[in-house]
Amino acid sequence: MKLLILNGPNLNMLGIREPDIYGKSTYNDLIEMIGNHCKTLGVDVEFKQSNHEGDLVDYIQAAYFDKVDGIVINPGAYTHTSVALLDALKAVQIPAVEVHISKVDEREDFRQISYVSKIAKKTIIGKGFDGYIEAVDFLTQG
Repeated sequence: MKLLILNGPNLNMLGIREPDIYGKSTYNDLIEMIGNHCKTLGVDVEFKQSNHEGDLVDYIQAAYFDKVDGIVINPGAYTHTSVALLDALKAVQIPAVEVHISKVDEREDFRQISYVSKIAKKTIIGKGFDGYIEAVDFLTQG
């Protein structure tokens, strides 16, 4: 099995950005944790992060041609604005799980909208880094 872990804007700033919301662990800590978990499962995993919407769309489209079996996506702020990410996920029809580190449902009103959730097989919110592990497990056990 092959998974793509896709992270959107500002997730590269984990550990620096609002540690009271996102914690003090870094993006590299997140990658290491997921990588170790995937290794124990025998899952091939690739990590991509971008602050640019078009790059994220390109990564989703490339996943189709790379025969990726599942996508774990934290679109960051693009969750609430990007029809382009929704359309890309619809186009490739690769099972996707949406993950949010924070409890977006308890934050600002504008964060209540998620375009990605309209195509995601599951949405996991407010479980910190563990949400990614839950997403990987969901995709590998499905």
